Amino acid sequence: MNLMDRRGFFSGAAASLAVLVSPDVSAETGRQLDPADWKMASFDQLLKQHYEIKQLYDVTDVDDGNAFFHILNSLIGLEVGFGIDNDRIKIVAALRAKATVMNFNDSLWEKYHIGESMHIKDPKTGKPATRNIFYPSASGSPANHPSDDLRNGGPAEQDSSIQALQARGVQLLACHMAIRGESMSLAKKFSLKQPDVLHDLQTNLLPGVLIVPSMVSAIAVLESKGHFGYLRM
Repeated sequence: MNLMDRRGFFSGAAASLAVLVSPDVSAETGRQLDPADWKMASFDQLLKQHYEIKQLYDVTDVDDGNAFFHILNSLIGLEVGFGIDNDRIKIVAALRAKATVMNFNDSLWEKYHIGESMHIKDPKTGKPATRNIFYPSASGSPANHPSDDLRNGGPAEQDSSIQALQARGVQLLACHMAIRGESMSLAKKFSLKQPDVLHDLQTNLLPGVLIVPSMVSAIAVLESKGHFGYLRM
C-alpha cells in the first residue's frame, strides 16, 4: 500500500466514525479501548474455521437493508448454482458506520428513536421505526419455512431477514469504536451518562453479534489471516 492509499484508508475510517461522533466530545473519553468489551476468543475461532467459501461483506450504510439481499443472493448462487452445501460456506457481515444500528435490538431502536433520527420507516406502520425492522423473519421466530432448501424456490429464497441469514450461518460483526462513538452522541442528545449508554448499547445487540475492537482493523485481519474474500456494500 503506497502513501496515498494509506491516507485514503485512514481518511475513510475517520469519516466513518465522524458520522457517529459529535465533534465537540472528547475523543480521549469516547474512544478508549477496553479488551473486556469484546470476545477475541470467538473472533479467533471465526478466523480458524475451515470453509470452502469465505466471504466478507463490508456494510457502511443501512440502505434499506440491501446488503442482506446481496448476502442471500450469494447463498442462493453458491448453493443452487455451484452446488456448494451451506455447511461449506461462511459469510460475515461487518456492519459499521451508519450500518451499526442494524446490530441493535428492538429496545434500543425504541429507546433512542433510531428510526426517527435515521429516517427509517416501519413498513407495517408507515411511521419512524421503533424496532429493528431488518431482524425478524416473516416466517416466525426462529425462521420456520416449509423447506429451508434454497433449491425449492419457496419462501426461504425470499427471506433476507437477519434472523433467517443467521440461521444459515451468517455472522454479524459490530464495531466497538462505532458503538462507543454512538454512545457519545446519544448521551449528549438525551442528557445521559456516556458509560451508561455504552453499556446499554453493548448489552442489547442482536443475538449472536460479535463485537470487534474496530471494524477497519478486523476487516484487515479477516482478509489476511482468515482468507475471507472482501466485498464492499
